[in-house]
Amino acid sequence: MITKDLVFAQIPLLAELSAAQRQILKGRSQLTEYNKGQVIYEEASPADAFYCVVSGRVVIYTRDKHANKTELEYLHPGKYFGIISLLTDEPHSVTAEALNDCLLLVIPKEDFNFILKKIPSLAIDLSRTLSRRLKRKDIHQKTIFESTVISVFSSYSQAGKSIYALNLALSMAKETHKSVIILDVALPDKTHSLPAKLGIKEPKIFNLSGCAPGGPEEIRDFISKEKFGIDIACLYYQPQDASCVKKLVEIFSLLVNDYHYLILDLPASMDQAVFSMLNQSDLIHILTSPDEVDLARTRNLIERLVSDFNFHQEKINVVINEYKLSKLTYDQQVEILGKNIFATLPKIDFEAPDRLVLDAPESEYSKVVRRAARTVGETLVGLVFGVGVAYGFCHIGVLKVIEEEGIPIDVIAGSSIGALIASLWATGKSSSQILEIAGDFKEPKHIWNLIDLTFPFTGFIKGNKLHRFLKKHLGNKTFYDVKLPLKIIASDVKNKEPKILDKGLLADAIMASCAMPGVFAPFKFRGDILFDGGIINPLPTEALLKTGVKKIIAVNVTPSREDILRQYDKLKGVVPARQERKGFSLKRYLREKFKTNIVNFIFNSVEILQSEVAQKEAQFADVVLHPDTSGLYWLELHRSKEFARRGEVEARRQLDRIRQVVNE
Repeated sequence: MITKDLVFAQIPLLAELSAAQRQILKGRSQLTEYNKGQVIYEEASPADAFYCVVSGRVVIYTRDKHANKTELEYLHPGKYFGIISLLTDEPHSVTAEALNDCLLLVIPKEDFNFILKKIPSLAIDLSRTLSRRLKRKDIHQKTIFESTVISVFSSYSQAGKSIYALNLALSMAKETHKSVIILDVALPDKTHSLPAKLGIKEPKIFNLSGCAPGGPEEIRDFISKEKFGIDIACLYYQPQDASCVKKLVEIFSLLVNDYHYLILDLPASMDQAVFSMLNQSDLIHILTSPDEVDLARTRNLIERLVSDFNFHQEKINVVINEYKLSKLTYDQQVEILGKNIFATLPKIDFEAPDRLVLDAPESEYSKVVRRAARTVGETLVGLVFGVGVAYGFCHIGVLKVIEEEGIPIDVIAGSSIGALIASLWATGKSSSQILEIAGDFKEPKHIWNLIDLTFPFTGFIKGNKLHRFLKKHLGNKTFYDVKLPLKIIASDVKNKEPKILDKGLLADAIMASCAMPGVFAPFKFRGDILFDGGIINPLPTEALLKTGVKKIIAVNVTPSREDILRQYDKLKGVVPARQERKGFSLKRYLREKFKTNIVNFIFNSVEILQSEVAQKEAQFADVVLHPDTSGLYWLELHRSKEFARRGEVEARRQLDRIRQVVNE
């Protein structure tokens, strides 16, 4: 069952509240289910409550006088709505409807007002987030639901800033299917570079200076429309003219009613006007090279933004452009910066096209920018692989369908066997190559290639053979070597909580995630004592939610409780028939007892518990694939092809549903 404590932890707005503040929320909120197609509130109805999506999706739309529907926004878990009407005490300007079965956190109007008085910090956060939604509502009817201003900046020239800004804007439009405008801001003695890259020969330039004629409303006359899917406007500013920033803010107030995303390409100048423009942004992308001097310079810039302008660290994203060579490792770069790296752009050839995401979409540069755009646009697609020993080979069939159908996956997470399959794919191995690796277990007896018995102080299996198997196929690859973000889930012995692993050697992280208690000895990873991630998160959807992923495809290969109990009595048939041997062997005796009794008992006991937890975690996914594994058993590693086939069948059965979620 989903609890309010779990919900609060998953919503960024509420996650940082104190225990006392959460208690106030718990007493003044409720979890309410809505069926697919059910209207939550209608346009012109009075403000009634604060709503937040816990699971499922909500569509926001308006209707014209002919009852034609215009869809404005799709809301995924963690998004809240209904707030403008509460703050202004005006009727709802849109209709909210459950796109599929939903669970919402609902705070009635009276309780919401009480909470804001008791928790002032929450009121401040809401006002900051929503201030731009409320500006200039009198100008014309709002046509979009929310706008985001993104500044692209660097403390020095030649950092690849403008090319990145252009490709980010193009990718944002393509990936989110929303309106995007890029504002090319320059000093009067500089030439705007972006218009030419969009095929615009003589752009009109809007002067932000206070002495320039015309008001901010005239900016619309300076916009070049829909060039390769985006609009663009060029602006000049005077560094010493304080009115420039004031006029820019007024322009923002106009354009947020017309565009979902405003991207500013700011000059690499450290003047006060530029810092003031940065302070008007919702997000800042700072470009730097991996050179030690440039990284240190970028760190100083971030510290100034935080100290002088109170800009939140989490809203500042560092983008490394590898146009300069560096001997620094990823960890060393992070240490110098003092914060994580948002994205790393590979070096591009001098002859490469300017509009890379359109003209060279399969280039590594384009893939990185595309993932950055999907992160900002909250359209990231996450893939979650659950636990299940041999059942996990079903994941291979799912990957085959994803590859063949071109389903975009931005982040992948897994526990236990799911972590192994996810890691192999994230490092660049195809589904067919992974199936070939699974073919190492051609016969039932080959399971012993992974088992090395030991005296059971902390587990029956030492794990050395499994670790050698992992090193054979993954070598010394780390999380930095993967092709897309990877999250491996383990369980923290000391703190009794899930541990999301995303640094260090992949083989070690997988060992920790596979160390089932009572069977394997706990595994030490980067100073922590860890065991099987499937104990706490057998289907780790929560791990992706915490990273901001809103669209989740989960593959739950754990059989239902009824299936597990029904198959328990048949498990002995999985173990190879005993061959007649002469004489007594203690080692053979212990092996036979081990495989038919203790481990079966432990695995099946844990599996029953995991089945219950996995079903609860599945509620956080948009699509749940549950392959039919009847007639198959968790120890049948030699039947990898059949498991993969079952996964492929289930993925194709739900292919339309997958595409619907991905393309929204």
